[in-house]
Amino acid sequence: MGMSCNQCQESVHGTGCTVRGVCGKDEPTAQLQDVLVYATEGLALAAEKLDGSVSVNVGQLISESLFVTVTNTNFDEDAIVAQIRKTLAVRDELNASLDQRSDHDAAHWNGISKADFLAKSATVSIKSLSENEDLCSLKSLVLYGLKGLAAYTDHAAVLGYHDDAIYVFYVKALAALTKELSADELTGLVLETGGVAVKAMALLDKANTTTYGHPEITTVSTGVGKNPGILISGHDLRDLEELLKQTEGTGVDVYTHCEMLPAHYYPAFKKYSHFVGNYGGAWWSQDKEFDTFNGPILMTTNCIVPVREVYRNRMFTTGMAGYPGLKHIAARAEGKEKDFSVLVELAKSCPPPKELENGKIVGGFAHNQVLALADKVVAAVKSGAIKRFVVMAGCDGRHASRQYYTNVAAALPEGTIILTAGCAKYRYNKLELGDIGGIPRVLDAGQCNDSYSLAVIALKLKEVFELDDINDLPISFDIAWYEQKAVTVLLALLALGVKGIRLGPTLPEFLTPNVAAVLVEKFGIKPIGTVDADIEAMMAGV
Repeated sequence: MGMSCNQCQESVHGTGCTVRGVCGKDEPTAQLQDVLVYATEGLALAAEKLDGSVSVNVGQLISESLFVTVTNTNFDEDAIVAQIRKTLAVRDELNASLDQRSDHDAAHWNGISKADFLAKSATVSIKSLSENEDLCSLKSLVLYGLKGLAAYTDHAAVLGYHDDAIYVFYVKALAALTKELSADELTGLVLETGGVAVKAMALLDKANTTTYGHPEITTVSTGVGKNPGILISGHDLRDLEELLKQTEGTGVDVYTHCEMLPAHYYPAFKKYSHFVGNYGGAWWSQDKEFDTFNGPILMTTNCIVPVREVYRNRMFTTGMAGYPGLKHIAARAEGKEKDFSVLVELAKSCPPPKELENGKIVGGFAHNQVLALADKVVAAVKSGAIKRFVVMAGCDGRHASRQYYTNVAAALPEGTIILTAGCAKYRYNKLELGDIGGIPRVLDAGQCNDSYSLAVIALKLKEVFELDDINDLPISFDIAWYEQKAVTVLLALLALGVKGIRLGPTLPEFLTPNVAAVLVEKFGIKPIGTVDADIEAMMAGV
């Protein structure tokens, strides 16, 4: 059977992982994730036979099932099998309501063993989407875009926000992956995925800001206190909110890690005096940082790396995240909070975190905050103080080639402003880059989930400067990608008409030369080059 996974930037030799994933995913886990995607396609085929509507329950289930398969989210085979069974059960309910069965999924899947699921995986991997390499490449682009879209949509759903149009598109796109479509039809579906991604990011932005307020300019400590602490990583703000409530008055502090850093920017969380700071950097260094933190760690979503024994007994997962051998905090019951008491009690018996650094990070420049500074920004552009904006959003990773982004940030002329979101910021958010007339040269909009803010800012600047084309703005895009959420952001930018994006450290390997050529021709996508050459080109608007 073997595994075949090419969905992340760090896959082996740029050709895909076939024995064990660089992420730590082993062959059976990869195969079960392929089966889960296949089962979700079967659910979409069943839902496609309905009257064009998709229930919230079905839509949310699709979000969850796709989210489970995002890189570094869930390594727990039993949890994945449970999600497959849940997906198949809902598929069969839909088929039964129509007195039909889908040829895509055999009814006898229900009740079979994990070994049988693994055997089934031989015929359902990504390479089985089409025998034609170019068509398979386009289908992969749609599928990976859907996975990232599902993560954003699931975060919104956790806060009670849904968009029926997104759920309807799930069904359309997943069903399309099982069919013989032309290159033109699939290219259209790729762009439609980007358009729906914009809707999903707007929905999540609304969910977050309505629930927790608009992010504000905030200075976050990177030092540690004297109390024991709990470290929360991943992306889920509701988990953080409930953890803060349950640790209040206990003598236990709460720290953020990696993509949870931007939680400090939301007004709703500033009332908690024990929400003390950010610990560590990007996701890939967690094996060392989790060791020195000393207290419990809660992983709320993707970004798990193989867990070391030294902290295994104090690491927990929740939501769609999972890892074999770790305790999983169960989903919240209707109208209730998750129960984090086991983390709180464990924290009380742990020493305080070991200090890694003692500095400050400034962030909170989401669209509402930046637009509040619009007059100041426009004046700086008109005066020539700000010569160019460089969007350096996206993902970080462990490869040495990502030093490129640190070097670009350090070498950009003083008249440039860096707009960022996602964990790519850890490559440069601690550099002393100064400000331009009081405007920091690094404006952090938040998580990768908050990339929508960068689009809103660009569109607002286009309006302010009375331009017809977003590409006429003094903005360059130098994007780092790692996993499927970054693919979704890329497709969203293309749907908004952005051209000339630099993408690195490498172009996605699932793009065949022909598909890559189409993206280059239509949208001007290009690989990153050398630091000096790229800066010169960006400053020239190329």
